[in-house]
Amino acid sequence: MRLSRLFLVPLAALSLIPLSSLSGRAASASKEPDPAQVTIAVASLLEQVHYSKQRLNTEISRKLLRNYLDLLDYNHLFFTQEDVDGFTQKWADSLDSEIIFGRTQAAHQIHEVFIKRAGERVAFAKELLTSELNFNEDHTIELNRQKLPWPAAATVNQLWRDRITSELIQERLSKKQKDKDPATVIGKRYDQFLRDLGEQNSEEVVKLFLLSLARTYDPHSDYMSKSDQEQFNISMRLSLFGIGARLRSEDGYTKIEQLIPGGPASRLGKIKAGDRIVGVAQGDAEFVDCVDMKLDKVVGMIRGAKDTLVRLQLIPVGSTNGSERTEVEIKRDEIKIKEGDAHAELLEWQRPDGSLMRLGYIDLPSFYRDFTQNGNPEAKSTTRDVLRLLTRLKAEGIEGLIMDFRRDGGGSLEEAINLSGLFISEGPVVQVKNWNGEIVVNRDTDPSIAYDGPMVVLVNRQSASASEIFAAAMQDYGRALIVGDSKTFGKGTVQQMIELSKAVPSLANGGQAGAIKLTIQKFYRIAGGSTQLRGVESDITLPSTSDQPEIGESALKDPLPYDTIKPLDYTKWTKPLHIAELRNLSEARIPQNAEFTYIREDLERIRQYVETNRLSINETVRKAEIDKDKARNEKRDAERAAREKGAEPKAYRITLDNVAKSELFPVTFEEPKRTKEGEPEEEQPQNDKEELNIFKSLPIRYDPVKAEGLNILGDLVQFEKRS
Repeated sequence: MRLSRLFLVPLAALSLIPLSSLSGRAASASKEPDPAQVTIAVASLLEQVHYSKQRLNTEISRKLLRNYLDLLDYNHLFFTQEDVDGFTQKWADSLDSEIIFGRTQAAHQIHEVFIKRAGERVAFAKELLTSELNFNEDHTIELNRQKLPWPAAATVNQLWRDRITSELIQERLSKKQKDKDPATVIGKRYDQFLRDLGEQNSEEVVKLFLLSLARTYDPHSDYMSKSDQEQFNISMRLSLFGIGARLRSEDGYTKIEQLIPGGPASRLGKIKAGDRIVGVAQGDAEFVDCVDMKLDKVVGMIRGAKDTLVRLQLIPVGSTNGSERTEVEIKRDEIKIKEGDAHAELLEWQRPDGSLMRLGYIDLPSFYRDFTQNGNPEAKSTTRDVLRLLTRLKAEGIEGLIMDFRRDGGGSLEEAINLSGLFISEGPVVQVKNWNGEIVVNRDTDPSIAYDGPMVVLVNRQSASASEIFAAAMQDYGRALIVGDSKTFGKGTVQQMIELSKAVPSLANGGQAGAIKLTIQKFYRIAGGSTQLRGVESDITLPSTSDQPEIGESALKDPLPYDTIKPLDYTKWTKPLHIAELRNLSEARIPQNAEFTYIREDLERIRQYVETNRLSINETVRKAEIDKDKARNEKRDAERAAREKGAEPKAYRITLDNVAKSELFPVTFEEPKRTKEGEPEEEQPQNDKEELNIFKSLPIRYDPVKAEGLNILGDLVQFEKRS
């Protein structure tokens, strides 16, 4: 299970960037990097390092304009067709030349028009909120305008009149806002929208423009600012240094949305969810006022090195007039983002024939890895965490295992290779092809196997990239059954993060210039096919609301094409998977499970909504639709309550915190409860200071796909016992 180095770009590739093109722009000591230098650097990297080796040309120019306009106005509500025609005439065929010379006037001019149009639309919306609108018209609006033309100037007011009418109807009928004036709620929403736009400075505009440029090459290439890059690193290492609070922007204030259990803010006991931060100070320094400050800047001031002090000035939640202020001092500490960790369950699963078996279940939200700690054997690693959980499950005597990747969008490629090595003997795992056709085979070189029992891998259309590498390897080896949606996402490309300061040393103040994430390779199954666009097809398909063509690589703009390469020689798993027999047994059970019937009904309604793409703005019609949905939920809940229930399986939650403890805490396995309004209830931890108590109180929600996956696994265990 060796570590692959696929995410390293050869230095020779980086040296291709013509640094002489930057020589006319001397290094500056200014606080912000020169946007012209950043633009030239990003363009050079895209041309010379991206897998496609596509030169900047008129085709790229036109795609860039389209992407930038869609990024600013994704639902085609603000710009008019006349605006777009003007942009097209002026910029469509010349943006490539502008970028080559580091000019970003187009980005700023288009953004200025967007700001102007947004102000006009919001002003008109605010007028409508105080006027008499007709809520009884027999009229509809489009649910999704992303693929529709921009409105003509003569029709834009009617479009917004319909939009505001729809939003008012939604608020008037909303149970959650029944004690608030609908017009006030919507007005505040648009005030916040304008406030957020007003915070976009020149650097932010260039960032959006360069992001749009990267996306013209493929959907997974990105330009990241310094703060974006840090956020990406946090998501990969699942930790940060700060106070342990989730923040959001609301009405010009930074509001504490949630305290992370066990974090410094939670331990201090002086901060509550709902408190508003109005000032931040470093140690003994003066407070910096942060009212109306961008959220990422406030977050940047609050985060800092371990054991350093930060002081917050707060308006306590519940303050009647907003004039009350409190001050707290907090010592920063490392915050573990534990909801991103792999975790497991031990279940005593009852088979349809009444027999019991012990089954293991591991849920993996992402293929995380701390890239900043390469070479450190204790660095955060998906494979190491899964191995710990797997070792405990084996010690508990499991007869079969489910690996759940349904919410796993990928991550580290080398972790996907290493994790695959836990379940197979030595052999190839994935092939990777460079832009020049060179193919590298990534192998598991460790002959040991951490787990050799029956296994099911759960996937859906949100399972992407590294998840697909693992699922494809397990399928090609015949090591596990792939169960879930008809196929996975279809992302068959590898990305490399390149810091601009390292790629272009002459870049002024390059440390603040951010990074570019580039697609540099495509990966292929050991059987020769790519997962690009096609994904990994399930051996057994189960009804799921996520199994829709609108989800996946093929639904994104400008994806790279599907292709194949030569298959490899490899030794398949010797134990048969009995796919046909297990599929027949599952297909016989599915109609007997009412939850799958509900899912199929929901899928048909979703399909109709997508096809018609219309929403009524007649309040009577909308209320009837809401009442129909409520009645359907109530009927389903009554049917759930009336169904005879068997004995609940005994289940234990295993986390990285309790994996080595002798005692495991049982949790319940139950169907979701609903509030009177029909919304699922949220279970809250009883004690955020004792983390193990969280797992005592949380139920395992009834999940029909997971339940059927356990049934399929149970069948596979039985087949293996008989063979």
